[in-house]
Amino acid sequence: MNSTDTPTLDHPGEVVTHAHVRYVQVPEVAGPIALITLDNGMDHTRPSTFGPAGLRNLLAAAAEIEAHAPAVSAVAVTGKPFVFHVGADLSFRSSFTDPRAIRPVIHALSELAHTAMRRIGAGRLAGARVPTFALINGAAMGGGLELALHCDYRAVSGAVAALALPEVFLGVVPGWGGTQLLPNLVGADRAVTIAIENPLSQNRMLNAAAAVELGLADVLLEPADFLEEALRWAGQVIRGEIDPAAARTPVRRGQAWADAVARGRGLADAKLHGAAPAAYRALELIELAETADLDSGLAAEADALADVAVTEELAASLYAFDLVQKRARRPVGGPDASLARPVTKVGVVGAGLMASQLALLFARRLEVPVVLTDVDQARLDAGVAAVHTEIDNLSARGRLSPDAASRLKASVTGSLGLTAFTDADLVIEAVFEDPAVKRQVLTDLEAVLSPTALLLTNTSALSVSEMASGLAHPQRVAGLHFFNPVAVLPLVEVVRGRHTDDAAIATTLAVAKKIKKNAVLTTDTPAFALNRLLIRFMGEVLGAIEDGTPPAEADQALEPLGLPMSPLALLGLVGPAVVLHVAETLHAAYPDRFGKPEGLARLVAAGRTGVYAEHGDPHEIDQQAAELLRVHADGDAPVSTGEQVREAALAALAEEIRIILDDGVVAEAADVDLCLILGAGWPFHLGGITPYLDRTGVSEKITGRRFSPPGVASIS
Repeated sequence: MNSTDTPTLDHPGEVVTHAHVRYVQVPEVAGPIALITLDNGMDHTRPSTFGPAGLRNLLAAAAEIEAHAPAVSAVAVTGKPFVFHVGADLSFRSSFTDPRAIRPVIHALSELAHTAMRRIGAGRLAGARVPTFALINGAAMGGGLELALHCDYRAVSGAVAALALPEVFLGVVPGWGGTQLLPNLVGADRAVTIAIENPLSQNRMLNAAAAVELGLADVLLEPADFLEEALRWAGQVIRGEIDPAAARTPVRRGQAWADAVARGRGLADAKLHGAAPAAYRALELIELAETADLDSGLAAEADALADVAVTEELAASLYAFDLVQKRARRPVGGPDASLARPVTKVGVVGAGLMASQLALLFARRLEVPVVLTDVDQARLDAGVAAVHTEIDNLSARGRLSPDAASRLKASVTGSLGLTAFTDADLVIEAVFEDPAVKRQVLTDLEAVLSPTALLLTNTSALSVSEMASGLAHPQRVAGLHFFNPVAVLPLVEVVRGRHTDDAAIATTLAVAKKIKKNAVLTTDTPAFALNRLLIRFMGEVLGAIEDGTPPAEADQALEPLGLPMSPLALLGLVGPAVVLHVAETLHAAYPDRFGKPEGLARLVAAGRTGVYAEHGDPHEIDQQAAELLRVHADGDAPVSTGEQVREAALAALAEEIRIILDDGVVAEAADVDLCLILGAGWPFHLGGITPYLDRTGVSEKITGRRFSPPGVASIS
């Protein structure tokens, strides 16, 4: 198979990246620098990617440069404004539905990428060797960063905030040179950080300064006039005035390399528990890179990439990626966006932790005045002070300029009286989770607000419709359920009550988009979608512990799924009191499926904030907490094994998802998966959860049918 011209590689849907060549003369350098600009013809919202045609364009650029006269002194690669390059065109893999066809095509594509990038990076033109430079002016991820690694030297703009090898996060391996070039540039331990640890930590990105510190880039230059300054710097290198390679940290081999790979395996085990293969294959390649020549290493890399390309985990990951990139940005089931009303002032009822987080978010993203209110002056002052302190922290970290920080602090104020809300377009309540309290707050607000002002509740489980009952204008009440911590989790549930009108929902969805949250629209049912699923899932674990399953065994039962945290760790993060409130609400509504949380109630009554020991092993279960959770005496109920706990939890999830879909709580299974990915951090390799339930047969066994047809989020 000819890797540079294989008809089976053609991809009709490819957005082709072109490699435009121009020749730039640099002072005191004999020949021009051949500057390749990667550009797909779109603006920065559609970053450049490589499919087969784009890689062939890269080869064509190399051929053009080689034929140029006079001979060039160097080759440099940069990107279109704000984007260097973000790697492979993922739709290329998704276009194949026959598993037998995928592996050879992916293998051929990897070989094509290796050929094209080595041709540029080697700088061998007409038999001569010239230096090569990557001038990283914007986001550089995956194959884009691998192209930069093929070059001799790398300059990065200080404005770049996204450099990464995210492949392991998506269920593949860096397959265009990353596993071989990176550890031999920065050392195995730093390579493990970049290619394993960061992707497994919710796909963490590097900024420019971190890239230089890790040795990924040789120099950081100011964003203003970056290209001009980068070419000037390249001229200094060409003339021999500076030698960036001499300043690099020597790579440690032997035991240091082995220790780094072992650390990577420990990280993969802690995050995945063997649930997905990509991280482990990537570590094998990094291990190989210590001794293998580049030809052998790249051949092994192409084999590994082709192998993981036919896994169910990758199919689910690409489905999840598509959900996050597309569906999450355009919520399904919403009314016409033109119905949204403008929001020029926001009120927040309450001044606690959640309220202060909401106030900062609205002020910063909407850029409008925000007023907090509370019944107690000391509590109100503390809430406003908390917002101002966080603004100061953002400024200290360079996230806000001093002037922007001052303006933002001035926009957040407090008031003891609701009359401060008379001209507000939106008011959200974040008070104690008690229906009577919330209903009274909404009643009091209606007395001072204009009839068209939007009233939102941040309730986690209570009925929006019941809270709005008795109001003169219940149609303007909706739920906007945030997840804690507000600044981190991107999901919000937009809840339509029985009387909520389209204008209220359209405005709420528009606000969610402006504050950079991804919204899933739900109907008004107890605990809505995400909390309902998590409590059903967690309830099986807590129920098994109540009946005598050792807490540690029950807690570890879900490890084969590779979840971001165990059920008991999640309990501690959210807080037992919050979980108890939602669990009791669901038990009252659906007692046949949600058991009475007796053990959890005992834990809360004892004032416990978690179940782990406060000192020593962070995963050690505290004995007192274990005794509180254990409700039934020995012999009262059968004791489940860890495997039985896992089976019961997955069965419960499948049943609850089917009921949620049949009842129209959310539009489709994709919305369930979005909730779990964005609101609970469930991994891409599960596709959220419904692809996993489908491919393991749980959905059909429990509900009689799949959630999605074969080939959607699965290979077959």
